[in-house]
Amino acid sequence: MKLPTPRTPLPFAELVLLLAALMSIMAFSIDSMLPAMPEITRVMSPDDATRVQLVIGAFILGAGVGQLFIGPLSDSYGRRVALLFGMTLFIVGAWGGRGADSLETLLAFRFLQGLGAAAPRTVSQAINRDLFSGRAMARVSSLTFMFFVLVPAVAPWIGQHIVAGFGWRAMFTVYMLLGAGVLAWFWLRQPETLAPEARRPFHPAKVARAMAEVLRAPVAFRYLVVMTLGFGQLIAYISAAQPIYVDALGAGDKFPLYFAFVALLSAVSGFVNARLVMRMGMRLLASVAFGSQAILALMFWGLWASGLLEMLADGAPLWGFVGWSVTLFFMNGLTFGNLNALAMEPLGHIAGTASAVLGALSSVFGVAIAMPISMAFNGTPVPLIMGVAVCSALAFGLIWTDRQRERDAPQIDT
Repeated sequence: MKLPTPRTPLPFAELVLLLAALMSIMAFSIDSMLPAMPEITRVMSPDDATRVQLVIGAFILGAGVGQLFIGPLSDSYGRRVALLFGMTLFIVGAWGGRGADSLETLLAFRFLQGLGAAAPRTVSQAINRDLFSGRAMARVSSLTFMFFVLVPAVAPWIGQHIVAGFGWRAMFTVYMLLGAGVLAWFWLRQPETLAPEARRPFHPAKVARAMAEVLRAPVAFRYLVVMTLGFGQLIAYISAAQPIYVDALGAGDKFPLYFAFVALLSAVSGFVNARLVMRMGMRLLASVAFGSQAILALMFWGLWASGLLEMLADGAPLWGFVGWSVTLFFMNGLTFGNLNALAMEPLGHIAGTASAVLGALSSVFGVAIAMPISMAFNGTPVPLIMGVAVCSALAFGLIWTDRQRERDAPQIDT
């Protein structure tokens, strides 16, 4: 049965807002859950609080796996069908999470919810690519990013008020309403952007071949590992943020405000990267970012371990952690786009599927790196700081030793 579709293109401003809303669903579903972690711990895992951090990891893992299917699905059946399928999974996962009676059940439905959340993110990027190219596509991406960056800043604050007023299960009701609302907006207003003649048959074997090619290409594999290390330390931070701010640093109910402060200060990193990358090049800029983070993490660890932070002033440990957090989030804006471009350089002939494979593998293995780091929480930020230092140092080494790439393809860094 052919699904009805609008025919009139959206006004530019509404299109940007819709793409930003699609992109934001995943971020909101992660960050708004952070204030619910203490209550979930009390109800479902009172003897081991670190296990509840898997509520974040399970969602991200599902989102990573989901990209492997949603990307090719949208290329075969269109953007609207792919979004309908994914958002249905997202809503069902939220419904199941709301009624979960054990942590294991909750994790299973969060994984399902993550599978579905891959759709709005993937479809948003695909529509941008369908409608625009070159500088126009970059303009839309930048405008979308301006709205998207507000989500990590306000999501914990929204989550805190919902949990305080209605309990942690109400968060899943919000996810269902959010998913249904954005899907209805998209379905009623956004025409299909993938022409029938541009669609390709859905063959899982193509995904498998693309994955094999990514792993065989030395350059792609190198930067896949770097992306995984960067994503792993970011997931570890997000998973451990609530207990660190509240239990280790005494932020209490102000945790969402500190998190928002970090997100907003770091938001300009994408624009800084856009200006610097043309002069410094992707490889050099990413290596400087990771190298600096490795040094900064070790310095902060030294200040914490030596007790100097506590000696400086009341609140110094908290604000020291906030300051270091800004550098970590800022570093992400200087690296992830560049790393993806470097990894994709030899894969242009399979760009769409390869992008999904890179996103999926870096997400899945990033979760594998993040979970031991975040679950090692011992009442201090030390395990997280050392985990970030190690990941950044390894990433720096992989980029810095990539001398042959610079000789063979110097144009990518000019």
